[in-house]
Amino acid sequence: MIVEIISVGTEILLGNIVNTNAAYLSEKCAGIGLSCYYQDVVGDNEERLTNVIRTALQRADVLLLSGGLGPTQDDLTKEVAAKVLGRNLYLHESSKEAIDSFFKSRGIEITENNWKQAMMPEGCIVVDNPNGTAPGVIIEDKGKHIVLMPGPPNELVPMFESAIMPYLNALEPGIIYSQTVKICGVGESKAESMVEDMIAAQSNPTIATYAKTGEVHLRVTARAEDEKEAKKLVKPVVKELKGRFGNNVYTTQEDVTLERAVVDLLLANNLTVSTVESCTGGMLAARLINVPGVSEVFKTGYITYSNKSKRKILGIKKSTLEKHGAVSPEIAKEMAKGASLFAKADVTVGITGVAGPDGGSEEKPVGLVYIACSVCGRVNVRECHFSGSRMKIRESSVSAALSLMRESILAYFSEVTFGAKKS
Repeated sequence: MIVEIISVGTEILLGNIVNTNAAYLSEKCAGIGLSCYYQDVVGDNEERLTNVIRTALQRADVLLLSGGLGPTQDDLTKEVAAKVLGRNLYLHESSKEAIDSFFKSRGIEITENNWKQAMMPEGCIVVDNPNGTAPGVIIEDKGKHIVLMPGPPNELVPMFESAIMPYLNALEPGIIYSQTVKICGVGESKAESMVEDMIAAQSNPTIATYAKTGEVHLRVTARAEDEKEAKKLVKPVVKELKGRFGNNVYTTQEDVTLERAVVDLLLANNLTVSTVESCTGGMLAARLINVPGVSEVFKTGYITYSNKSKRKILGIKKSTLEKHGAVSPEIAKEMAKGASLFAKADVTVGITGVAGPDGGSEEKPVGLVYIACSVCGRVNVRECHFSGSRMKIRESSVSAALSLMRESILAYFSEVTFGAKKS
């Protein structure tokens, strides 16, 4: 089935709020096998909203609308949807009672316009909203399904997961099952080219690619009569993807992040870690520390932003800085080695670069970053070139550092094992 997502609200068009609802709904719909070809954002205007709904009805089976269900005059979603479908509005007594209880329990006086939220299109399915005053609405009309949800994410998300998703799942028989193959160390373009033939030949399961900062996720989704059969369909595709990407696959578990995978690798090998950062200013340490249980392996984190701090904290020679500059492979390597020496950690990572927007040169442009990772004295240095804002460059640097950490640890133990077998 085809779904179209319509976000209602002038504040979205003006950039006053970020449209997180559309991103959330898109991901959830993909996860249950619904195809989304169009997303719309429309302001609080009756004529334009009418046109958007009518157009969406011509090309989609399911319309998901968020926003515009409030008590004010510019909240028009329900009224416009009812008008387009030729439905009258009536007072839904249960909704009126829920709204009355909501305000009374909070000691807030109810104004007359609040009863507007209890007016419902004839023949609709009313969806309770325990987190707010605007109920959800489902209208079925000539094989189409129009779903109206409140705009605030803290109301939309629980409503969608508890009531709307089960409703959508029931529209088509069978079970949808997805598994995500998460990849690091491979760019989006290369990753897509490596699975181009699989995507071209796909039917069931399907493969969808998602680009993240420093990562690529491949979601494999199958529809079947039951979960066992769906998993059976997904398994060989996941196996093929793991075979193609090898060690670049860091997990196939939905709740495992790249930093979680790195920490798990450290824990599994009884390795301690310390970080030393310049342009990222502690962001790498912060991502590692977000992982529960990291206290078993994380020793310390240094932020050596100035040359003086690099010399004083890490013992980097002034002559090295003068010869190569703070942004150089030599300094990144010395940062990792210095952290290893002073922190007595098994794994250390040094990051230095030009995050911008100023400070770049022809020789060392904005986005140039050097990352060094030392594993038990074996050091790997990587030169990276990132683009975007200062924050984007810093975030990309952290993701690249986590990828290099993982790669370096795996390489170290591969070499040690191979050397042991060879001898």
